[in-house]
Amino acid sequence: MRLGLDIGGTKIDAVALSEGAEVIARVRVATGFGPEAVAHNAETAARRAAEAAGAGALESVGIGIPGVVDAGAGVVRHAVNLGLEQLELGAILSARLEAPVRVENDVNAASLGAYHLLGLASSMAYLNLGTGLAAGFVNEGAPWRGARGTAGEIGHIPVDPDGVQCACGQIGCLETVASGGWVARKWGGDAEFPVLELFDRADAGDERALALRAELIGGAASAVRILILTADVETVVIGGGISNFGDRLLDPLRARLDELARTSRFIDSLELSSRVRLAPQGSPLAAVGAALAGGR
Repeated sequence: MRLGLDIGGTKIDAVALSEGAEVIARVRVATGFGPEAVAHNAETAARRAAEAAGAGALESVGIGIPGVVDAGAGVVRHAVNLGLEQLELGAILSARLEAPVRVENDVNAASLGAYHLLGLASSMAYLNLGTGLAAGFVNEGAPWRGARGTAGEIGHIPVDPDGVQCACGQIGCLETVASGGWVARKWGGDAEFPVLELFDRADAGDERALALRAELIGGAASAVRILILTADVETVVIGGGISNFGDRLLDPLRARLDELARTSRFIDSLELSSRVRLAPQGSPLAAVGAALAGGR
């Protein structure tokens, strides 16, 4: 039995995969805060998923978690939203669960999950449009992390020299114009889901909402263009919270990419809009990807 855990800011999503890589059990528990709580709750989630699947011995456990991850050592660093500065999560859970444990960055895990669930066979970039913005690469079923594990951190590519300061310290990063966190700050108000309110107001013709949505779509289009120009992946899969808007996001994004193509024969030759698709909605991408990574 292969288990996969997606450790998020508030919950841990755990799945058990069959031999054919189908989800046969899924449980959720609260994440907690700090190293002891996170490790304990991850163990609890794994045991509950195994029990729900009727598992005996575990073949492997994979974990997707935010932060800087050393996949080889199973160490996660600087996961500030979880209260983790440095945690040897792989070794801790391997001892407790008596099974091999592999730790991956959460976006890399979601990338593998999307690749598998969409049945892709070539190269892919997974563009995570959520509170922040980041990407992960998969080529022929294997993740590409880069020389130091930072491949795909395109949210911190500066695109606006006159823009605002990013949390990373640079000015005008892509994340400051194409992420849910940026929308929430710039839109203001007290809506529970600021991006949803923005899209609804834009659909109703609100001029300010239309302008902000156009900026967001433009930033997402820039991210797609960067991913294809730098890595020439065959497919860019849009995931993350903003992807849940479905065609309300995808249609204007493709239209913006087509606009870029009309101004450049070179960009037109890349067929950007036809290479973009949405991640499967409602699927536990990162947990499935973590389970697949754990079995490598």
